[in-house]
Parts: sequence; C-alpha cells; structure tokens
Amino acid sequence: MLCSGSRSNSVLARHYLRSLWPQNTRGPVWHRSSLQCILKSGMGQVNYFSVPLQNKADSAVSEEGERKKTINAWKFPGGLSNPGEDIGDTAVREVFEETGIKSEFKSILSIRQQHKHPGAFGKSDMYIICRLEPSSFTISFCQQECLRCEWMDLDELARTKHATPITSNVAKLLLYGYREGFEKIDITMREFPAVYTGLFYKLYHRELPESYRNIT
Repeated sequence: MLCSGSRSNSVLARHYLRSLWPQNTRGPVWHRSSLQCILKSGMGQVNYFSVPLQNKADSAVSEEGERKKTINAWKFPGGLSNPGEDIGDTAVREVFEETGIKSEFKSILSIRQQHKHPGAFGKSDMYIICRLEPSSFTISFCQQECLRCEWMDLDELARTKHATPITSNVAKLLLYGYREGFEKIDITMREFPAVYTGLFYKLYHRELPESYRNIT
C-alpha cells in the first residue's frame, strides 16, 4: 500500500522484530489476533501492501522484514484483510495499526501473484499494492512488530540492497508516478449496483474517459 500526501515524497518503512514467529507463519505482520482473520480457501489468500508517501522529498515509509530471507530488510506496512473488508479499508487499517499514520485510499498500483508461497500455507498468495494519501505524518509504530519505522527517500529505497525485491520495485513505480503523473499507473475504483437486489460491487480499472463512462 502506498500513500501520497502534501508534505514530502516520502514513504513509511518498518523494521520487524526478529524471531517473533515460527518459520511456518508469515511473521509479525500478523501479530495480535490477526492470524484468526486470514482469508484461507482451497485456492489461496489475499495480502495487502501499504506505503504512506509524502510529497516534496521523494521519500517513503518502509519496514524491516522478519522472515528468514528478509531479516533486517526494509519493507512497506501491510497485512491481511478481515472477512468482508474492502481493499481500501484494509490498506488504511493496516497502515494505522502498524505505523500510527492516518490515511485515505486512493488507488491500486499493482498486484503480485505467487504460487506455492511458504507464508501462505503452500497455497497461492495475491499481494495487492495500494496508494494512500496520509492525513497525519507523526509515526507511532507498534514496537511488538517493528524494530524501526521511518520516512525514507524514495530514490534511496529503490536503490538500497537492504530492501525486499518487491519493495524496491514498488519504490521505482512510485518514483515514476510522482515524476510522470499517477494517472499513468493508478488503478481506480468505481462502485456499481449488483444484479442481486440491495447489493453493490466495486470495479477496479484504469480511469475511463468521461465520454466512454457516459455511453448508454
């Protein structure tokens, strides 16, 4: 999940505590009672990735990974959705719980799909990366989950060897969005009434020109 705001182009990053979970779990990103809320099915699970961004300094918040291959590696805040929780609501909640940053969902930036994921109980894992706009900037991170949490320079985060591969790739995507315009990469959301009476669904896609939206 990523956040863009009005202060500096910075992203929130976090260092996870070591040895908090046994190797057959996904690490302290599931701390508290959230393990009870994992969306498990015969196919896989949905995970969320979040990065609060500020506007003038090209920097982002990242965190340091807990699992064996990501110890002391910066990564963005993220976690699993609760049953019945919308994508944007999950992103906003996870960022606040882990960093203390309040934010608003703006768009989906990317989706990572990985099969036979060790942290997804051997099933497929969908990692939804969102962009958020922060309304607060003072970090108050969960010390039970993180060693460090701070705003970082985006260019530095894209180049550092101390970040997970997906964090580096997302940082590059963010730099492109800031420099060329997020309309080039944003996947926005529209809500429509479903065929089932009283129900609605959310459709995520690139922005559609008004002339096409109004076709009847």
